[in-house]
Amino acid sequence: MTSTAAVKITDPEIKRQAAGTVRDLRDVENKGLYLRFGQDRSRPVWYLVRKRRWSRIGAFPDLTTKQVVAALPGIRLRVEEGARTALSKWETTGELLDWYADRMSKDRNLSAKRKKTGASAIKCHLRPRLGDTRLIDITKATLDTELMWPLQETLSIDYVRLVFQLLALAFRQAYRLGLITANPMKDIKFSDFSKARVGIKPSRLRGVQLSDLLAQLADVFDSNPKDAMLALLMLCHGTRIGESRLAQWPHMTLAEREWFIPGEHTKTGVEHHLPLTEQVCDILIRYREWQHANGYEGQYLFPARNGKPLSEGQASAVFARLGGGEWTSHDLRKVARTGWADIGIDHLIGELLINHAMGHNVKVYIQSDVMSRKRDALERWHALLDSKGLTLIHKLTEDRFGDSGNPLEATANKGCEPSRESTIGEVSKA
Repeated sequence: MTSTAAVKITDPEIKRQAAGTVRDLRDVENKGLYLRFGQDRSRPVWYLVRKRRWSRIGAFPDLTTKQVVAALPGIRLRVEEGARTALSKWETTGELLDWYADRMSKDRNLSAKRKKTGASAIKCHLRPRLGDTRLIDITKATLDTELMWPLQETLSIDYVRLVFQLLALAFRQAYRLGLITANPMKDIKFSDFSKARVGIKPSRLRGVQLSDLLAQLADVFDSNPKDAMLALLMLCHGTRIGESRLAQWPHMTLAEREWFIPGEHTKTGVEHHLPLTEQVCDILIRYREWQHANGYEGQYLFPARNGKPLSEGQASAVFARLGGGEWTSHDLRKVARTGWADIGIDHLIGELLINHAMGHNVKVYIQSDVMSRKRDALERWHALLDSKGLTLIHKLTEDRFGDSGNPLEATANKGCEPSRESTIGEVSKA
């Protein structure tokens, strides 16, 4: 093997020399700049040599010739000061992951659930498998051997994809902020490791099961109103479990028939407004009266024993009891969304009700009449639920809808029952 070759170092020259046997390239235009080939000749390492001391800069092709030459003046100063010369503040992937985990924990735009999921993925999977791997050694081969292939043996493909995307996001954010000079994951895709499709899980609740479900919830409402109310809130509005378990009475303005969900309670981070139909108003009044009768005067619809709202685990336990392993809280959201489509609710209104992320232009465009259209959609949905047994819970009688005999028409033209205005006021102010 030839020891050293003096050349004008360029990216094409490096690739040409990679096919040869020379160990070191010395740049004839930049004093002290060397490139050393190792066992993997496709990834030689840049060094600045001064007084026979070799100071490592980084690896090619992560750092191109142009990038290294541009950074040389600063590197020379750091050598003079005895500081590290690598063109990154970190050496290992673990250091980058620690930075990103701390960044996630302080990001107010992320939900508590997302922060918890990300922290767990870093702590349990990324850090143990890649923590000691040098940033310059992150390649497809390394990721396949150390991370992706081992993970797919024990975890679902959905979760493996989540872990991969989190790692890619950490590298991308660090590169955008200039904390690393090259992103080794820039051209690496999940499909490089697996062609398995991430499946869409079908709902385990279907429209034909609504009658049995509502009959069950009517029975549960008599024995355990809190469990039934949480399920009903989700079934009637298609809300997420987090949005529902954190619901507060001050956000339920029954006089105006609106449920306000603050942005910090939503997955999208955007506040959400949902109309309340007469059926839901009546159920909420009945539920609040039960809370008062049992000595609870607090602000939460679903309080825990510590005075705070139900935790994620406690809310999940509710649906473990109700579903008995046959369905989950998310199935209520799915059956609602499917039901809206089945009764002809406009797709955009359905997406707004379900609170999926929407593009900025769409949000601006639909500001005008969206609340009335959402109200019409939910009144149609709750009229269908009435036909499946929701009346067993709100117990509204036909004469309360007026003489038309059309519950849907009457619901659209009435607020909550005038004779109960005092109760409504207490609920909305509680």
